[in-house]
Amino acid sequence: MILLTGGSGQVGTAIRSLLPAVKAPDRAGLDLSRPHELADRLAAIQPSAIINCAAFTAVDRAEDEPELAMVVNAKSVARMAEYSARAEIPFVTFSTDYVFDGTASTPYVESSATAPINAYGCSKEEGERAALLAYPATLVIRTSWVVSATHRNFVTAILERAADGAVNVVSDQSGCPTFAPDLAAATIGVLETGVSGILHITNHGATTWYEFARTACSIAGIDPDRIRPIGTNDYPTKARRPRYSVLGSERAFDLQLRPLREWEDALRALIDDLPQGK
Repeated sequence: MILLTGGSGQVGTAIRSLLPAVKAPDRAGLDLSRPHELADRLAAIQPSAIINCAAFTAVDRAEDEPELAMVVNAKSVARMAEYSARAEIPFVTFSTDYVFDGTASTPYVESSATAPINAYGCSKEEGERAALLAYPATLVIRTSWVVSATHRNFVTAILERAADGAVNVVSDQSGCPTFAPDLAAATIGVLETGVSGILHITNHGATTWYEFARTACSIAGIDPDRIRPIGTNDYPTKARRPRYSVLGSERAFDLQLRPLREWEDALRALIDDLPQGK
């Protein structure tokens, strides 16, 4: 029996749709803010594998609560890795493009040096390190810009706002959108092969938030000119964001992994899946 944490989130929901037999306890059943309880909880469940989709993902709030972000994204991940090592079961956890500083000009690959510039990125970087130290057979999947039709996210927020008028969107931050159902299917496929270590998985292709928003509007039948470009400096946030966080993979070819579809095609599928197509 596979244990799925964070089963109510975007990726967790997508995985549950593909693996309905997984055990996905709510926070009351498995609370990652209480790492000291995890060993006993996991021992009671006795999973055959663990897929960890749970995380502290509030990037700006992490600047005010870095200790909590570190507990959820690192300490509890380490505890799950330690349990998986003792039980000799597969362990998958997710990480982020925010472990990079955004100063590169070519895609970051799995071996690229990490240098997070915000508290959230620091906590995810430490989670990667701690998990692999505790259990080298851990699979750490780095992904980015996750969207879906099941939850509120960048795409759904943009379509909602653009339906009513102009929206300012940052045009000088680049990354790779990832459709949660595509990521879920890829995760299950990779898990079955026994791959370990760090692996980057996103939909194919890179874009800016501005072009991402314009494309979403075009597909949804909303005037894309309602999306107006602004610079990062014109949209201050508590946490710094990397200007360039495009993820590439140096491992995918050797592992014979099929690339995910183009992000534009995935975006069309997302919009088609929204209620009334919007």
